[in-house]
Amino acid sequence: MATATPVIRRCRDSDRDAVYDVCVRTADAGGDARGRYRSDDLMGDLFAGPYLYLEPDCSFVLDDGQRAVGYVLGTPDTAAFVRACRERWVPRLASRYPAPPDPPVTPEDQMLALGRQPELMLWPGLAEYPAHLHIDLLPGFQGQGHGRRLMETFYAAAAAAGAGGVHVAVMAANVPAQGFYRRLGFTRIGDIGDVIYLGRKL
Repeated sequence: MATATPVIRRCRDSDRDAVYDVCVRTADAGGDARGRYRSDDLMGDLFAGPYLYLEPDCSFVLDDGQRAVGYVLGTPDTAAFVRACRERWVPRLASRYPAPPDPPVTPEDQMLALGRQPELMLWPGLAEYPAHLHIDLLPGFQGQGHGRRLMETFYAAAAAAGAGGVHVAVMAANVPAQGFYRRLGFTRIGDIGDVIYLGRKL
């Protein structure tokens, strides 16, 4: 039975399927992306799996007593995370998905190409904002303060690991997410194409 108040805890190996489910259900600018790609695991393999695998100390879930219904996943050191992705995660992706054409043709090709280029996470603001994160909650758990609690949990873990600031990359079309981060003290610190970077000191 679900608990009256969902609790935040560190991710476990057994959370993988629930985390991937939350990821795909919120991957279309906050909306449901199930059925959009050949595998519903693709979004999780791009935006959740690397953190579960490489950064377990900065991976947390919101547990309603039955399963994970939200998460915050991230790294205190984006540059080190990129290196680890290149060495340890990209080969795993390559074994699961075909190489996309160059240049990519379909939206799925674009996502597969993105997954093979972790270096795209390197940008000039890393000196001040070395940490980054991804946070998602199922719709029924949004707007209740759980997101703020998850963020604060991540802040503490990243700061303990030595990070002085954290950033997020948000698609310009995802206006609700931008509002969420701004309410938590994030400010706009850069733009690359249709991606907006928001940062916060820790």
